[in-house]
Amino acid sequence: MVFTKNFQLPSDEELETQELDVGWAYLSAAAVFLGKKCEWYNDEFMLCRHEMKDPRKCLKEGKEVTKCAIGVFQDLKKHCRDVFENHVQCVVETSQTQTNERHCRKTRDIFDDCVLKNLNIERPPFGYFCEARVHDTARPKPEPKVIEYPDPVPEPVAPPYRPARFGGRGGFSM
Repeated sequence: MVFTKNFQLPSDEELETQELDVGWAYLSAAAVFLGKKCEWYNDEFMLCRHEMKDPRKCLKEGKEVTKCAIGVFQDLKKHCRDVFENHVQCVVETSQTQTNERHCRKTRDIFDDCVLKNLNIERPPFGYFCEARVHDTARPKPEPKVIEYPDPVPEPVAPPYRPARFGGRGGFSM
């Protein structure tokens, strides 16, 4: 990536945050609950990135997303550890041969019941994250950028052509 001379990287203090240190199987098993519980924080972060066009200005929102995800995993560990581990183990064992979750449906249902009972997070229906929704935020709207376009390029002037020597392309003329 190319930077200009005036580019300022964020300081180490701004970038310092606790990392979400889990593997793909744990993320895959808890993905829908992470998405449901942290939806507002994620939407806020993505809106900031889209409006500001500079991820450095959205570090605070990104830290909130990470903090929410860590909180979800801590709650899962506290309330549903055994059933979560069983479901993750099933996901790991079947991922080498199958890419769908039909083999882990039993462990997933037990895990879903535990999460609903203890964390009060219901598994969203299929296609929930593909639906269009309006995000309600308290952030101020960015000022619109006015783009000034230069004058249009003038039409090219065709050079004068002499009449065709042998009658042109109109076919035989007599």
